Amino acid sequence: MTVSVPNDVSIDHHLDTQGLICPEPVMMLHKAIRKAEGGEVIEILATDPATTRDIPNFCRHLGHTLLHQETVDTDRYRYLVKKKSL
Repeated sequence: MTVSVPNDVSIDHHLDTQGLICPEPVMMLHKAIRKAEGGEVIEILATDPATTRDIPNFCRHLGHTLLHQETVDTDRYRYLVKKKSL
């Protein structure tokens, strides 16, 4: 299935956490954020429904920007997170 990317967003990193459950998706996102440069965008694919709560909270608490959040299918989720610039 092809999913559209919001206009004018360039994805710099892809993170596939499908099949993993809490806390692994957020732990992997944390690791990806550490490797990314400020302002870069990470696309996260997930199947754990807890990510609908955990990823927005992660962004809010650490100051990153949740650019996009969507439910792709009934059991698949997609997020675009922009790392904060230092």
